[in-house]
Amino acid sequence: MKTRWSPADPIPLPEYPRPQMTRSQWINLNGLWDYAVLPKEYSAPKKFDEKILVPYAIESELSGVEKPLLPSQRLWYRRTFTNSPVVKNKVLLHFGAVDDECEVWINGTHVGGHRGGYLPFSFDITAEIIDGDNELVVSVWDPTDTGLQQRGKQVLSPKRIWYTAVSGIWQTVWMELVPEISIVSLKLIPDLDSETLSVEVTVRGETGDFSVEAESTQNGEKITSVSGQAEGTVRLAIPNPRVWSPTVPYLYDLRVRLIRDGQILDEVGSYFAMRKFGLVKDSHGHLRFGLNNQPLFLYGPLDQGYFPDGLYTPPSDEAMLFDIEYTQRIGCNMIRKHVKVEPLRWYYHCDRLGVIVWQDMPNGGLIDGEVAATLSMTFGFHRNDTRQLNRFGRAAAENRARYQSELKEMIDHLYNPVCIAVWVPFNESWGQFQSKAVAEWGKEYDPTRLVDHASGWFDQGGGDFQSRHVYVKKMKRPKPDRRAFVISEFGGYSLKISGREWDEDKKYGYRYYETSDKLTVAYVNLLEKELKPLVSQGLAAAIYTQTTDVEIEINGYLTYDREVEKMDSEKLRLAHVELYELFR
Repeated sequence: MKTRWSPADPIPLPEYPRPQMTRSQWINLNGLWDYAVLPKEYSAPKKFDEKILVPYAIESELSGVEKPLLPSQRLWYRRTFTNSPVVKNKVLLHFGAVDDECEVWINGTHVGGHRGGYLPFSFDITAEIIDGDNELVVSVWDPTDTGLQQRGKQVLSPKRIWYTAVSGIWQTVWMELVPEISIVSLKLIPDLDSETLSVEVTVRGETGDFSVEAESTQNGEKITSVSGQAEGTVRLAIPNPRVWSPTVPYLYDLRVRLIRDGQILDEVGSYFAMRKFGLVKDSHGHLRFGLNNQPLFLYGPLDQGYFPDGLYTPPSDEAMLFDIEYTQRIGCNMIRKHVKVEPLRWYYHCDRLGVIVWQDMPNGGLIDGEVAATLSMTFGFHRNDTRQLNRFGRAAAENRARYQSELKEMIDHLYNPVCIAVWVPFNESWGQFQSKAVAEWGKEYDPTRLVDHASGWFDQGGGDFQSRHVYVKKMKRPKPDRRAFVISEFGGYSLKISGREWDEDKKYGYRYYETSDKLTVAYVNLLEKELKPLVSQGLAAAIYTQTTDVEIEINGYLTYDREVEKMDSEKLRLAHVELYELFR
């Protein structure tokens, strides 16, 4: 199944991949690479006879391969690139995301490895490259659902709510030329109450007598600038700030420079917004989601970010943008990004369009109460097999440590996007452990955002929300506590559209309808009879399942290929607007 955006360009996804830290000197390495699949224990092949389109996973149609990568196999990539000498410049090799474990060689020299399928990583390859042609080789191993690593909904045998796996490179690969002394990262912290922006700068290279200068602009006009010590924090005054919101998503431009003796050593472009997230009480004493110190009702879809032809990887920037714009067109002001970390450009589009995001951590592993039973059923050994249990226990402990490390990395990676308001460490019971403690850590690590510590199911009393999933039962208000009440998944009403199915013989949903009209009536009635009464009882947000169909799951507003709207978009918009009006 293809979408209308299937790429024709020889370099797919050609856009600059890091919108909040831009430089002019960079090279996109997407395109056709050589590849080979060998048994896991084998070393690099002597020759590569087949091609794969990067950055599409080997399982995807757009990769040109469309075959699974088994846990017993290793995927090898190879390509060449030409280097022209640039005086006093370092060369950095960036990977947006590779699932799951990879190793990288330049001209036969191993430059590093990485574990984890959802976050970016980089290598300094300056010492390994030569003038002229260079060889880049990457190997990947992915256990998918035979391991405990974070994997979201990826499985080797897709069914129901579990989907086709994504292995190997699935986000943009690119090189960047930077000075010897250069900016590694920015951390942008807006403080609406004090009308300031804090800019924390991390620098690579020798420490010395140089400074950091940050300059903000509005409509091309300089607002203010400030200088300070490098490797520190500078604070920009933003007097009478224009605030960011879904109705007016105002963004400020930002330039950050490293300066020594009046000379610019390095410079990056960025942007930020003045906004504040929190919880506030309304006139009836109900806790509400707060934006810029004012209560705001949130409504929008669960969004899994799958495409039928690219799987995790959007066919194009336009395809990614289409989903966000459709969400706004039907009157939604938020999206829950479900157990996936998107390319940074997705968050950029939400920032500039004004969509609030609840960001899930991709989950894996097992929960405590299920370990013994799962060992028996899945791994085929008995609960009293001490040797096997101990081995599995060590693996689970290692995965928990890896989870906590990757959760921190995800928050660091996604700290600057304006749109993200809520972190969701755990979805339902997937890998859930010590969720209350994890939420407390998250709130301390990032006090600028809220935390939904366990979306649905096993509520440990932590985080900022009483978070409920309701599909077949009637929605109702739980006994109030110190947290705001949200329905973080509901609905899942389903309609199968002939000719638009992933598998015409299979379907999965929560409640089925025969026509678009019947589906629309049922959906509006659900909002009218069950959701609206809860708003007056303190409901702060609701998240409908889901933006699009995904494989055999047919409960989207849109078909999987995005070609058919299952309900009239104007009727949806009016029904959603009524929720906000009721809230006011």
